[in-house]
Amino acid sequence: MDTVKPLLRVTDLCIQVGGEGPLAVDHLSFDMAPGEIVALVGESGSGKTMVARAVIGLLPPPMRVAAGQLWFGDVDLCSLPYEQLRSIRGAKIGMVFQEPMVSLNPTLTIGQQMAEGLRLHTDQDEKTIRSRSLEMLRRIGIDDPERCLGAFPHEFSGGMRQRIMLASVMLLRPALLIADEPTTALDTLAQADVIALMLELTREQGTAVLFISHDLSLVVRHAHKVVVMRHGKAVESGPTRQILLGPKADYTRQLLDALPTRGHLAPASQAAPLVDMRNVTIDYPGRQRFFTRSVGKRAVDGVNLHIAAGETVALVGGSGSGKTTLGRSVVGLIKPSAGEIFFDGVDILKSGNREHRLQCQMIFQDPVSSLDPRARIADILVEPLRHVPGLNRAERAERVRIILKDVGLDEMFAQRFPHQLSGGQRQRVAIGRALIRHPKLVIADEPISALDMTIQKQILELFERLQGQYGFACLFISHDLAAVERIAHRVAVMQHGRIVEVGTTAEVFDHPQHAFTRRLLTAANPLQRLADGGYQLRSSVGS
Repeated sequence: MDTVKPLLRVTDLCIQVGGEGPLAVDHLSFDMAPGEIVALVGESGSGKTMVARAVIGLLPPPMRVAAGQLWFGDVDLCSLPYEQLRSIRGAKIGMVFQEPMVSLNPTLTIGQQMAEGLRLHTDQDEKTIRSRSLEMLRRIGIDDPERCLGAFPHEFSGGMRQRIMLASVMLLRPALLIADEPTTALDTLAQADVIALMLELTREQGTAVLFISHDLSLVVRHAHKVVVMRHGKAVESGPTRQILLGPKADYTRQLLDALPTRGHLAPASQAAPLVDMRNVTIDYPGRQRFFTRSVGKRAVDGVNLHIAAGETVALVGGSGSGKTTLGRSVVGLIKPSAGEIFFDGVDILKSGNREHRLQCQMIFQDPVSSLDPRARIADILVEPLRHVPGLNRAERAERVRIILKDVGLDEMFAQRFPHQLSGGQRQRVAIGRALIRHPKLVIADEPISALDMTIQKQILELFERLQGQYGFACLFISHDLAAVERIAHRVAVMQHGRIVEVGTTAEVFDHPQHAFTRRLLTAANPLQRLADGGYQLRSSVGS
């Protein structure tokens, strides 16, 4: 590919905050050939997304290109008038964003959104546009494309929305596709499906891909070249396997060292279980339509699972398998249709009191949504203490001070608002809020999926330390199998509302018994550290 004329050439690119602010991207240079996949990796704030947005001319104010060139073929994108850049954006350079629910318009049907680019950049008639849209929906595996055209984004799962977003972009057959964290919020199987589909479509059309990701396992499996970024600069670049399987730069090694490895956990209690779920079934009623109701859905189907005091049980499976629904039933946010849930020996479905809920706390996936943006951190942390009798104001303030120290935050953070914290700091606050009243059970629902690798490592280490300190049990819901392997005593695998396999972490990861478990582990295929300091991809399940 070195002899082929580059499709995109980035030369000494500098992106500055305002007129005299710091450089978000500092003299970055790389190029990519037609059909090539180049990955940008690095921690949050390293400048990866700013590079992508500069290429399509969508830098958010006050960011601006201060120096350097962006050559797309023979065209300097930095010097193009707005109208000419607009004609290239979408038609020749497409972009798939991280969260399709944000980038898809919730008020427009899928058909309207797919047709928008074709109407803007081609002179095709409506019949041809509809025909091409239906053909592309069939191509990406939509069972009923006619119905899909008339449906809205909220009617589809995250994986399907990302497929639809990809289809809308690829309809225009762009020469360059920019994929900005396209699989972060998806489960392992959906990730594999979306990446496979993206690569298949780009191969068919000869499209080059600029792939932005913090998932190093995905990058090493699919990218031809990689650029490792830190503080806006390229730390290391070259062929992907050469860079990531045998890193030379200290920072690249630091990123790889952040990958979770199997933990050596203290054994859990062998006493009577703290939580005991017996034949739990949860049904969602169908939607009411005038005088009829559509068929409902069984989200959880006869689940049996127990959690011992001080034990971490991981719940893994595909999106829609019932993991979060089962977790919410334990804290009383969802009432099962049938079955029993015992908490500390009391059947919480029959007792009628909600005392157990004070002993259960949840950590949600996105702290931006779960933390009140109008409240200071001290007020957020003190809120769970309202139901603790006998605590005066000074004692509550002392609890806040202690928990801030426990989660690794300075006391000065107490007077800040959530938007003044980084993603990792916000998640530390969410963990502190869950632990401040010393609960017996914590339900962590995808607590690290939105964080980059180094922050994930910090949060997992923090969580492990605090569990040893406070002794709480944990139901850890995640699609990140590497994190599960690090933190869980036992693993339960869910498929279509049922638990298909449960066992110790070593048993499930090393000797999976169910075909679905093997599929999950094969799709994950994480990087593994070798004794000589290098890395390799796990070659096969159960080896």
